[in-house]
Amino acid sequence: MQFDSFSDAIAMGGHGPYVWAAYAITLFVVMIILLRPIVATRQLQSEIRRVSARQSAQPMSSENGHQAQEVVDAPQT
Repeated sequence: MQFDSFSDAIAMGGHGPYVWAAYAITLFVVMIILLRPIVATRQLQSEIRRVSARQSAQPMSSENGHQAQEVVDAPQT
């Protein structure tokens, strides 16, 4: 089917709003499907970095296998 003008092509014989709405909804859903894993991956990487930094900040184990106990910012009595 050929149209006489661009506006006729957009209108699609009166069916344009439905067709373009379907395209818009499909594009929106596809973008969500593509972006959700990217966002989830970034959040997971951020969580891994935060946990790794927290674990590396903890004191190392002593020779006998017990966790070294360090008092930091103990309240003054």
